[in-house]
Amino acid sequence: MSWLRISVLCYAIGFSHAALAEVALQNLRTWHAPDRSRLVFDLSKPIEYKVFTLGAPDRLVMDLHDAVFRGRFPTAAELGPFATRLRMARHSATMLRFVLDLRTPVVPRSFLLAPNAGYGHRLVIDLERRGQTQTPKSMQAPRTSGVVTVAIDPGHGGEDPGARGRRGTREKDVVLAIAKELYRRINATPNMRAILSRNGDYYVSLRRRTEIARKHNADLFVSLHADAFPQRSVRGSSVYALSARGATSETARWLADKENASDLAGGVSINDKDDTLAQVLLDLSMTKTIEHSLEFGQDVLAALARIGPVHNARIEQAGFVVLKSPDIPSVLVEIAYISNPDQERQLASRKFQQRVAGAIRSGIERYVQRNPRRFATIPSRSSTLAGGG
Repeated sequence: MSWLRISVLCYAIGFSHAALAEVALQNLRTWHAPDRSRLVFDLSKPIEYKVFTLGAPDRLVMDLHDAVFRGRFPTAAELGPFATRLRMARHSATMLRFVLDLRTPVVPRSFLLAPNAGYGHRLVIDLERRGQTQTPKSMQAPRTSGVVTVAIDPGHGGEDPGARGRRGTREKDVVLAIAKELYRRINATPNMRAILSRNGDYYVSLRRRTEIARKHNADLFVSLHADAFPQRSVRGSSVYALSARGATSETARWLADKENASDLAGGVSINDKDDTLAQVLLDLSMTKTIEHSLEFGQDVLAALARIGPVHNARIEQAGFVVLKSPDIPSVLVEIAYISNPDQERQLASRKFQQRVAGAIRSGIERYVQRNPRRFATIPSRSSTLAGGG
């Protein structure tokens, strides 16, 4: 064999190994909440990377080692409120560099996510405006004496689509539609106002959802879901409250485990945990809040029973993380099971969405009317519990 053929063969083998070693960036997706943006690289396998910021002008630099980009580049409009332009270049033989030109300084947080049912390996980069420590003014409203504030929490969103029906209906879409209709109806009710934990297709962590409710001085919290169940024949509405001990049924435990895993699907860093909320949950006031939640949930369930079948005739309890506000009566409503073919069609129907929103609003109003003293003059949440902001 000639030296030329050996050289060509060695080069081909080396090129083949290099290609196999490369991480394919299969896509770059973006999600935007009112107070933050998220960039998600879909990866063929885990990657070595570095993320840092530069000033004058403000830029975010993302260096990805042994990577090749094979996806669709986001448009300028898709980059969100913090960015003006995204550039990509080969910084060295082993490094692919992305540079995001920024409108304002940001604080980045990045982490890798392992594959789940919906996505493969991912690199997630969250951007938050530097110095932003409170909910944006556009999402806040002052406390008004005698006005009941209801926090509406559409489950899932963004990276986490929730359950899917056989026709492709996504839980995150239908619960957002119902939440917006409920929002409209509550704000049209005298002495009541509503806020949303999310008003678009982006993910909000479970803890962040309760923080938003408390920053808005919410008096009641309603989390909306339309889950799937292994048996497609299962149908009907259910309402759940928090349990300080254990689940009241296997179904309740199964649903709680499933919903509590949403942060894994939605993509949440494990490096920013705060023990403040866990400390507050030990307060004895939690027991009283659960009692109020059970009463509140019963009124909502009774209203839902008037428009369709219920899966459980009584309120069930389980350890849903999203219900762990220590001072806000909170319930989780399983509107219907998206895994049931008939109910999937209903959930996608605008008429059904309006009926559900109307029933939940009626249940909320019924609870408020039966507890006039609780809602006559309500102090600010920030003054009732330390660390509540």
